Amino acid sequence: MADIREQSFARSALDLRGHGLRLRLWGRHSEDDVRSWLRGRSDPEFRRWNTPLIMERDLADARESLTSHVAEATDGTGMPLCVTDEKTGVILGHVGVHVISRTMRCGRIGYWVLPEARGHGVATRALKLATRWAFEELALHRIELGHALGHEASCRVAERCGYRYEGTQRGAMWEEARHDAFRDCHLHARLTTDPDPDEAPTRQPDAGLNPASGR
Repeated sequence: MADIREQSFARSALDLRGHGLRLRLWGRHSEDDVRSWLRGRSDPEFRRWNTPLIMERDLADARESLTSHVAEATDGTGMPLCVTDEKTGVILGHVGVHVISRTMRCGRIGYWVLPEARGHGVATRALKLATRWAFEELALHRIELGHALGHEASCRVAERCGYRYEGTQRGAMWEEARHDAFRDCHLHARLTTDPDPDEAPTRQPDAGLNPASGR
């Protein structure tokens, strides 16, 4: 378990496995990782529900964006995890714990899945693994999960993973493709004291999109 006073995850050789998946830190110097990051974050369905701070349009944008996310591991405010197939190592998507407060023992979680990997429960399985890791290794007490209003697939993923709906936040996310207008989002959260959901891996289609506000 991480010490609450620790300020960096940079030396963490995270290799989390389960439900047929492997979760590892994204590699900002890996061309395969950068290309996969670009494909996932520029996908039209991802962009429908998320408006990143850096609107990735090419490899240079993707490298800048991925570098900024990996930097969170250095300063201890987040952990961006590449979701891969446990057997083949093929990249399937992303799950990340970010906005981590060690003092309040809370964080926020988000995810997305590449188009070709959708419909196989990847988002649900990855969310379960990352949640367990955040509670057990980071000693978080509360993890929040937000998604744009109307994103029913993300609602279902959240609920399957034990993230209870807590209400609608007004104007809490950017509108699609805009940094000057806002839309409402659903807030879900899970506490470490909440009962665990069914641990059996699910294969229900889940669309695999990132419910957390893209940055």
